[in-house]
Amino acid sequence: MKAEISKSVAENTTLPKRGQVIIWDSEIKGFGLRLTPGARTYIVQARVNGISRRVSLGQHGIITAEQARKKARIELAAMLEGRDPIIEKKRAEAYAKTLRNITDDYLKDRRELKPSTRADINKHLKGSFADWADRPAVKITRDDVMKRFKSLTDRSPAQANQAFRILRAILNYARGKYQHDNQSIIAENPVHVLSDIKVWNTIKPRSGRIPDDKIGQFWNALQELRNAPDRAVVSRTLADGICFLLLTGARWSEMAELTWNHVNLDEGYWHLPDPKNRNPVTFPLSDAAVKILSERKREEGYVFQARSGDGHIVTARATMALLSDRTKVQVTPHDLRRTFRSIAGKCNIELWRTKLLMNHKLSGDVTITHYTETNDLRYLRPEINRISEWIIRQGAIAAAGNVVSFPAG
Repeated sequence: MKAEISKSVAENTTLPKRGQVIIWDSEIKGFGLRLTPGARTYIVQARVNGISRRVSLGQHGIITAEQARKKARIELAAMLEGRDPIIEKKRAEAYAKTLRNITDDYLKDRRELKPSTRADINKHLKGSFADWADRPAVKITRDDVMKRFKSLTDRSPAQANQAFRILRAILNYARGKYQHDNQSIIAENPVHVLSDIKVWNTIKPRSGRIPDDKIGQFWNALQELRNAPDRAVVSRTLADGICFLLLTGARWSEMAELTWNHVNLDEGYWHLPDPKNRNPVTFPLSDAAVKILSERKREEGYVFQARSGDGHIVTARATMALLSDRTKVQVTPHDLRRTFRSIAGKCNIELWRTKLLMNHKLSGDVTITHYTETNDLRYLRPEINRISEWIIRQGAIAAAGNVVSFPAG
């Protein structure tokens, strides 16, 4: 069907009840009006490099017949010059990918990422790069990176490093995933400028731990917290969790996310199915740790349940501050892990055994890495008991001459 496409033709032609009808313009070859049961759409159709291409220009009512005619001339001229509108559309879509789009795809494809890593990625997308999130990623420049890195460094050098390592990984992913004509839409990862001119922040490794002569005092303070009568002031769960950290050398997340189905008090062990290093492992529990856990209410869910809701404890900041104030030892939960390592040394426990108990990666020794059991560590129960006994003994020594009291309220 042919006719001079106009407003009158577009509005007065009856729509089909099913399928489609195309009215081709009698003046411009390849310009048409496609009629379907629910819409009147202006189109152009032509062959590009031997391939038939059809492109929608817009629906009648959104654009006019005259506007469609002008657009048709432009599109048809481009197609006659060999520009493929389908390829051009894909190219435009690729180059329009925003940092948010790419991050969403990255998180979908990286299924193995741990929840904490996903949380860090989303934290920086919504914080460090909030004003970049909805702009095309191809527009992030080396200069942008330098300016933002400096501003974040002024607030926190460690967080600045983390933010841009995450951005680097996401843009590297984009370079591989989004391409046009076999070329990446991102010619160079702009975060590489930080390595090129060597401006990554140097973060001094943390070395905080409880001094050896304060461990007994700290342990006694913990026990008083566990038995404090006013639960509105002191959480028994948090105090138990901190004891667990000191007695096992576990990471905060490993302790907080531990569930009862991964604890066996009768045989004295606990299990990590998916730890930080991806090496599932069963750890021994000392007699002291078994006693503390045995006094907790055993039910479905987390060993260290939050005070309200179904989740686990999230932070011990207030409890650690209280301990620090009473013992004059400023420590964080992770400092307890370093303290565990120090105590193991005091107990003359071999380094490789200590590393296994802390679930550190072993490397450099073929015998240990290939011929030593690293997944079931229950054979190290004597070592974990020596560490706990040393801590408790220090508590008894401290109690004999230096008792730290906690107020009831």
